[in-house]
Amino acid sequence: MTLKEQREAKKKEKLRLEKERMYEMFSYEREHKDCSYICGIDEVGRGPFAGPVVAAAVILPKDCDILYLNDSKKVSEKKRETLYKEIYEKAVAIGIGMVSEKVIDEINILNATYEAMRVAIKKLSVTPDLLLNDAVTIPGVEIPQVPIIKGDAKSASIAAASIVAKVTRDHMMVEYDKIYPGYAFAKNKGYGTKAHIEGIKKQGICEIHRRTFVKKYI
Repeated sequence: MTLKEQREAKKKEKLRLEKERMYEMFSYEREHKDCSYICGIDEVGRGPFAGPVVAAAVILPKDCDILYLNDSKKVSEKKRETLYKEIYEKAVAIGIGMVSEKVIDEINILNATYEAMRVAIKKLSVTPDLLLNDAVTIPGVEIPQVPIIKGDAKSASIAAASIVAKVTRDHMMVEYDKIYPGYAFAKNKGYGTKAHIEGIKKQGICEIHRRTFVKKYI
């Protein structure tokens, strides 16, 4: 076998394994195949010192052929951007919900997360029959829900929501970096890195900081 043939064989094997993995990633969706619209839900931004919490609700088509879907933390930034575009091209419906840092300070991050998820569901162009959630059961929602621990690594629909939420929020934090320089938001996305904490100590907090998260640094 020539070197070129070896490379082609390796490439084919990698693709075969990825297709196998993705088949498993749709196991929850197959389990509920009687549902017309299954929606994956995930959030990003529970831990940062600044910026909103963002939730995404994604309904993928029954014959979805997107490969490499996974927990957004396990996917490189470049790959996330590519998948984000592909999800938007192929999804049946996508809803985004955001809750600001001010509301987070008022109602706490858990309640803010639930609210962001409810907003995301309401923004879908079709009503789902079932929600597949990453770990949580969302209060105040009448649609049947299936909470899945580490769901973003087990369900393709939740993984898609994880990627959409992550890329949406990351783009926002890059823009915020231009408005509020000195905190390295473009790099840390609002998380409490050394550079971010030094920025707070040097110039105080800005409009998008969560007061309840940074009070010990003020």
